[in-house]
Amino acid sequence: MLNVAIVGTGAICPSHIKGYLTFPGKCRIVALCDIYPDKAERLKEEFLLDVSIYDNYQDLLKNEDVDLISICTPPYTHSEIAIGSLNAGKHVLVEKPMASSLEECDSMNEAAKKNQKLLSVIAQNRFTTPMMNLKNVLDTELIGNILHTQVDSYWWRGHSYYDLWWRGTWEKEGGGCTLNHAVHHIDIFQWMRGIPTEVTAVISNTAHDNAEVEDISIAIARYADGSLAQITSSVIHHGEEQQLIFQGEKARVSVPWKVKASVSKENGFPEENSELEQKLTDVYENQSALVYEGHPGQINNMINAINNKEPLLVDGIQGRQTLELITAIYQSANLKQTVSLPLTEKSPFYTRKGILSSVNHFMKR
Repeated sequence: MLNVAIVGTGAICPSHIKGYLTFPGKCRIVALCDIYPDKAERLKEEFLLDVSIYDNYQDLLKNEDVDLISICTPPYTHSEIAIGSLNAGKHVLVEKPMASSLEECDSMNEAAKKNQKLLSVIAQNRFTTPMMNLKNVLDTELIGNILHTQVDSYWWRGHSYYDLWWRGTWEKEGGGCTLNHAVHHIDIFQWMRGIPTEVTAVISNTAHDNAEVEDISIAIARYADGSLAQITSSVIHHGEEQQLIFQGEKARVSVPWKVKASVSKENGFPEENSELEQKLTDVYENQSALVYEGHPGQINNMINAINNKEPLLVDGIQGRQTLELITAIYQSANLKQTVSLPLTEKSPFYTRKGILSSVNHFMKR
């Protein structure tokens, strides 16, 4: 039985609580921690939890009975709390984004390795049946080499969304929609497609004059084989329609699920390849639905990785790769240059200090 503590009892915390409560035979929540303990008390009462309440994580880490810590605090605090938890001998599940900089990610991964503890980064959208099914379709390579990928991470947030004290600031939130909304789609994109060799991007703030950060970004990524990807991150799109489309040599597939396959007529114009479309549809549909999806799915994977040595689907290395791609978008857009990957310690955006000294503030707070 794993003893779990949750640090940070804001908006995302209930998703973690519900996730752990899904597995009463495997884990139990023993502590909640927040600098505003009354928030923790409210959740304790709401979910009828038998837990201790802490007002700082340092005291929590002294509790030797805690095995696993979920970190649900603002992004700029992730690294400090995660490293402290790992050094205290706790496993760590940290909310997205992993940290505020690649330097912090590397320090977190080093702490996990040094202490031989597991570090996982929340990417709950991987743990959905449609995404797993699409990943399996791509793994068959039936669509041929991927030539173009389209990532539309469209969200909509009103002006008041950025009135919260830490939101919309480079120092506290670490970025805008690219980091804090599109992170899910960018994570899935790099999981399915891999990291490109270069990125060219632009960012802007078009509708939120109470935020320092961007509310839209558009990036073009290039791979070594010449294939391209376009990634749009936004909180200004009504309808919040989101999709990932993979155009292969032989067919296109996407989430939401859609498949089209073509063969060439003698004159080069397309003709439907219904046989391949059916084959791809069969692969997509003839897979078992996930028993647990979203946060419960990832929490179950984390618990099983700790208890049964099962593979961890989203570890700290994967979390870093997602932030690396986002960092490349910010570096390209702010410095107005094409950025080559991978990013190293020489990147001006490798450290949090470097980012804060280089980014454009769309407004001052």
